[in-house]
Amino acid sequence: MRFLLDTHVLAWALGERRKLSAAVLDQLADPDNEVFFSAVSIWEIAIKSALLRGGFDLSPRLIADAATTTGFQRLPVTVEHALAIHALPPLHGDPFDRMLVAQSRCDGLHLLTRDAALSGYGDWIQLV
Repeated sequence: MRFLLDTHVLAWALGERRKLSAAVLDQLADPDNEVFFSAVSIWEIAIKSALLRGGFDLSPRLIADAATTTGFQRLPVTVEHALAIHALPPLHGDPFDRMLVAQSRCDGLHLLTRDAALSGYGDWIQLV
């Protein structure tokens, strides 16, 4: 399977693994699965850490480097991803989460997220 990690799941996978279930950790460790992290998550971390938002006291550079070292694949933002947002129903207002949904939908990735509000977008959204 192919997975895209939302921003919280990415941070947990790299530093707070106890917040993830054994099943999710098994999915991430399975060599038959492809795991992606988005430039959107790095952008979100950069913005929210610069604004000193709680829970985002992370270095975007360290997260990106650790994700790459771990073997997660980088997912850039494309024009197709941006256009796909237009087709999404307004179930969620966060622009970072909406872009992650659009990317996962466009690229055929299962989105791993903690945000139950995203599950309304489709069966490819997997709550952790």
